[in-house]
Amino acid sequence: MRKEWIGTDFYSVLGVQRTASAKEIKKAYRKLAQEFHPDTNAGDDAAETRFKEVSEAYEVLGDDKKRAEYDQLQRMGPTAGGFGGPTRSGATSFEDLFHQTGAGGASFDVMGGLGDLFGGGRPRNRPGQDVTTSIAISFHEGISGTTKQINVDGEMIKVRLPKGTEDGTKLRLRGKGGRGSTSSSPRGDLYVTVQVGSHPIFERRGLDLLLTAPITFVEATLGAKITVPTLDGKVTLKIPAGTQPGRTFSVKGRGVDPEKGDPGNLLVTVEVVIPTKITPEQRALLEKFQDNDEGPNPREHLGV
Repeated sequence: MRKEWIGTDFYSVLGVQRTASAKEIKKAYRKLAQEFHPDTNAGDDAAETRFKEVSEAYEVLGDDKKRAEYDQLQRMGPTAGGFGGPTRSGATSFEDLFHQTGAGGASFDVMGGLGDLFGGGRPRNRPGQDVTTSIAISFHEGISGTTKQINVDGEMIKVRLPKGTEDGTKLRLRGKGGRGSTSSSPRGDLYVTVQVGSHPIFERRGLDLLLTAPITFVEATLGAKITVPTLDGKVTLKIPAGTQPGRTFSVKGRGVDPEKGDPGNLLVTVEVVIPTKITPEQRALLEKFQDNDEGPNPREHLGV
């Protein structure tokens, strides 16, 4: 159990109940991470501090194993410190039974032999702990790639995110985690989960981009050429006559361009917009069209 968790209420940091589900915790984190992200709060030290607190809380509560350890630590209360303090029964804590700290902060393993406690003991050469964290990037940073920095044990670790990084991407940086007990101890690994922000008009599915484009009733009926945006400009899309609502058109190669491999496609789904107000002349034309419509009954398959 990690002693830096003692006295910190990660549930309050995220604003959730202790009984919150994993989905509720993730939703709360995403909302707060977006609110306090440094990209949208440039120069705001308070927001940056809050963002770090939120990320630290989610690092623990977003991991089932760490959350279980944290909850157990909270239930232990004041006895969770584990350094020489007596438990309620008067005995030393569990950790004291297996580990003692000598003069100058040197650590000794009791299980390694009682001689270590009475002189001649060598400091334990313990490897560093793995560190799990998350970083938030914008939609465009995920498309173009970026480099972020993470503070681990007072050292800024650079994390390079390639072009096309998706939401939920998990990275492992070997030897970039917590420091060991001595200078010769191996460092742990750094595990990073990437949270990619949303875009106001595009959605992403793998390397494909999804876009909804409204068209008029007349354009759907008679056909038309419409202009739609892409990530790096615009393209012209041909709408055939008689296009039905919900039809999807594919624009090859105008999706996400990854660092390796072929780019995805832009998938445009058309949505027919029905006017709520028309002029008397327009109404007369539509009524005339309806009177002369000799097409099949669209509800014939209903049997009524």
